Amino acid sequence: MKFVCCPQCGAKLEKREIGDEGLVPYCSACGRPWFDMPYACTITLVINEYDEVALIRQGYVSDQYYVCVAGYIKCGETAEQTAAREVEEELGIKPESIRYTRSYYFEKKDMLMLAFEAKVKKGSFHLSGEVDRADWLTYEEAHEKMRPGSVAIQLLEGYFAGKGRG
Repeated sequence: MKFVCCPQCGAKLEKREIGDEGLVPYCSACGRPWFDMPYACTITLVINEYDEVALIRQGYVSDQYYVCVAGYIKCGETAEQTAAREVEEELGIKPESIRYTRSYYFEKKDMLMLAFEAKVKKGSFHLSGEVDRADWLTYEEAHEKMRPGSVAIQLLEGYFAGKGRG
């Protein structure tokens, strides 16, 4: 998010030197800086007890590739709560455990993506209205269906590299 006007009073922001941060949007009326910030979201690799991953298709994201479960962090939520909520909302499966793995910056959409691995018991999906399809896939199947170089494929490769694959 790039600030042009003050979110508090609406005044046009000016660039001001703030310590070692360099030029930062600043509101003279409120007397405070407004640091530009990316949108915070989670991306979660959902893995069952058979080392299959649940990937989803969402037409508004891609009509060609499968993706991991992802969503924006809501005010009052931790990143872990968001990851678990999104898995439950999109797949209808409750995670047994959630583990943070790393962060990725996705420049195209100015997003800071906090990556998680969710362990679940294999079950039937109960998809949300924003998910067109979900499938349980092996590493090889998942790798074929994901966009090369994407954050999702990096998450997949990272998980399976730790298991001696990928």
